[in-house]
Amino acid sequence: LGIIELCWGDVGLLLSMPGQGLGNSAIASVATDEQMKLYGGKWAAMAITEPEAGSDSAAIRTTAELDGDEYVLNGEKIFVTSGDRADLIVVWASLDRSVGRAAIKSFIVERDNPGLKLDRLEHKLGIRASDTANFTLQDCRVPKDALLGSPDVDVKKGFAGVMKTFDNTRPLVAGMALGVTRAALEETRRQLQAAGVEIDYDSPALSQPAAAARYLEMEADYEAALMLTMQAAWMADNKKPNSLEASMAKAKAGRVGVDVTLGCVELCGSIGLGEYELLEKWSRDAKILDIFEGTQQIQLLIVARQLLGKTSAELK
Repeated sequence: LGIIELCWGDVGLLLSMPGQGLGNSAIASVATDEQMKLYGGKWAAMAITEPEAGSDSAAIRTTAELDGDEYVLNGEKIFVTSGDRADLIVVWASLDRSVGRAAIKSFIVERDNPGLKLDRLEHKLGIRASDTANFTLQDCRVPKDALLGSPDVDVKKGFAGVMKTFDNTRPLVAGMALGVTRAALEETRRQLQAAGVEIDYDSPALSQPAAAARYLEMEADYEAALMLTMQAAWMADNKKPNSLEASMAKAKAGRVGVDVTLGCVELCGSIGLGEYELLEKWSRDAKILDIFEGTQQIQLLIVARQLLGKTSAELK
């Protein structure tokens, strides 16, 4: 609920707040008590995406080799949200690429680690208040206990351990989408009322002006996404398995955010395209919320696998 309220105005502002990084949710998901004491109070970004590995997290090429009491990380990470300003970077890397996804683990890397080089900051369509960084890891050494979760490579489990991170973060991203969606809806209703178009909840949509009917349709979509997101977040808070619900919430809220904010721009005409009323800004901010933490297509694939009882190898 707090995320929805904060994202009413600016999603980028929320992402720029210390302690709100997606890496913090990753740490909370799988960290030991000792790791929570050491890193829990710090701002953590999350580095998963690579130049040749986006939605397919199993294709990660960044490696982590054990050398005595340290892991040595080598690779490249792109689109790291708040990567420049965060205290820590949670880096996904493979302990043994020949084993496949089962060897993918997450490691905590201090931002000032000499082996972590900032390559550039991205210029983006939306969420401009938040920095998006690209990094190179070259012989980046981290302590052995910087590995989150178990170091064991279990081929049967795949990379279920690190994927638990998404069960926590996807409802949060859905909440971000809901915040910006509600902002657009409230502003659009204000503009419609100023133009003499009233929303009548006691009359069928078909008996109302086209603009009012379209508004009611978008509001219904928002309410459906809200219910899915609240369920997924409640399950995460209560330590209940929520992989299906998290993906359903992310898929619905992400798509609703894009469709509704753009629909609000269209309903408001030239006012929607102007910078003063912020509708065009909210539509730009909404787009990334349908992409990061797993694209729309990936979420639907996960939902299908869960409902049909198929593995990733059986349903691609």
